[in-house]
Amino acid sequence: MINVYIADDEVWITLGLKKLLEKLDIDARVVGTANNGLTAKEEIAFFKPDVVFTDIRMPGLTGLELLRAIPEVSPDSKVVIISGYAEFSYAQEAVQHHAFDYLLKPIKEEELTRVMSAIINNMGAETGDESREPAYDRVIDNVITEIREHYMEDISLTSLAAKYNISMGHLSKMIKEHLKVNFSDYIASLRIQRSKELLRDDSLSIQEIAEIVGYNDYFYFTKVFKKVEGISPSKYRKSI
Repeated sequence: MINVYIADDEVWITLGLKKLLEKLDIDARVVGTANNGLTAKEEIAFFKPDVVFTDIRMPGLTGLELLRAIPEVSPDSKVVIISGYAEFSYAQEAVQHHAFDYLLKPIKEEELTRVMSAIINNMGAETGDESREPAYDRVIDNVITEIREHYMEDISLTSLAAKYNISMGHLSKMIKEHLKVNFSDYIASLRIQRSKELLRDDSLSIQEIAEIVGYNDYFYFTKVFKKVEGISPSKYRKSI
């Protein structure tokens, strides 16, 4: 039995998530709900749920504040952030650092299935199934290979997590442990290194180079290049 706790100040989200969980072919039950972060923290400390779904925006404590508090009161709980599109960047940041995964509103059954399956797999690994470790090693090797082969394309942590049936939070952690940098920084470094090679070709404009390495926005490419190299692409071209 997987015990689930839901913290969201929108009642229809809580009810909808409970109904979706009931539809899934898993042994899960909702042990509690709250519409504010302070109540959620107290009840999570009491129930020690396996999984916590929490909204980004809540009174009392925000979802991110609750996320930081949960390890102190229920260290084994897996936290899944619920967010709207306007809060998407916060959800991504949460996944990269603490959260197990995130779901966008409105929550879709297939996405909830993916997240719960990943949680079940993760819980299985934590209960001592050592045979999973070589499997995870193979997964990260495959992921790194795929990133290196397709970094100039529209590749994302979301798509990789779905392809390899693993949570975004866990995949992000594995990548950082393996490469010593996070996913987005690794993609940026690969793209910028390739762009430096292309900048030697005067027949290519900087806009064309940006598009070749995977940036459709010229100004964003320039910003990333300057962050990595310390100078703009045009100045780098002049220097060589």
